Amino acid sequence: MKTNVDYRKYMLPHTTYEVEACEWSSRNENDSRDTTTPRALLIGDSICGGYQKGVRDRLRGICTQSSWISSLCVTAPVYLRELDELLERVPYSIITFNNGLHSLWRKDFDEWAEAYRLVVEFILAAVPDTKLMLVTSTPVAEDELTDRCRVLNGHVRRIAEDKGLPVIDLFAAMDPLDRKTHWPDGLHFTAEAASMQADIMAAAIKEQLAL
Repeated sequence: MKTNVDYRKYMLPHTTYEVEACEWSSRNENDSRDTTTPRALLIGDSICGGYQKGVRDRLRGICTQSSWISSLCVTAPVYLRELDELLERVPYSIITFNNGLHSLWRKDFDEWAEAYRLVVEFILAAVPDTKLMLVTSTPVAEDELTDRCRVLNGHVRRIAEDKGLPVIDLFAAMDPLDRKTHWPDGLHFTAEAASMQADIMAAAIKEQLAL
């Protein structure tokens, strides 16, 4: 269960975050009446939205699933407040955490990395009995933006190493794929590629929970 840790202690003292033209969040709590089966919480953006159903199907009967799919960057002032409310809802056995693609156009990656680190520390403090896995952001069709994604993922790996956390490396799995075949709009994936991601995510969750 969640502790009484104050999320405000993990907020950046100052942020240069600028709202997007359209911001969105979607929360799902599948099998919400099931309080006995282990539950996974998937946090991410539209890429996570693309593989979440596949993960749910692969875990059916052994692990229920909740998700928070959002465009919000970790530097957004409301990010931790929304996450805090989410963690209050039900106990989670494991959380997979991704954030990054909506930050590729940001100028200050150091600020993003500090906010990401603080979110990780908040999760560890708020739900200390919940396993946490960090998920790298996937590459995109444009080479320059993919290089920026590598920088962000480098921060993720360093934070994971510092905190002793496992990493689900979706970037490494997707990067060898043909961009013209699997990226129909340059950012999102075909059903085939999303299914590959679901395989990877479900396998990692099963391994961590020894299912």
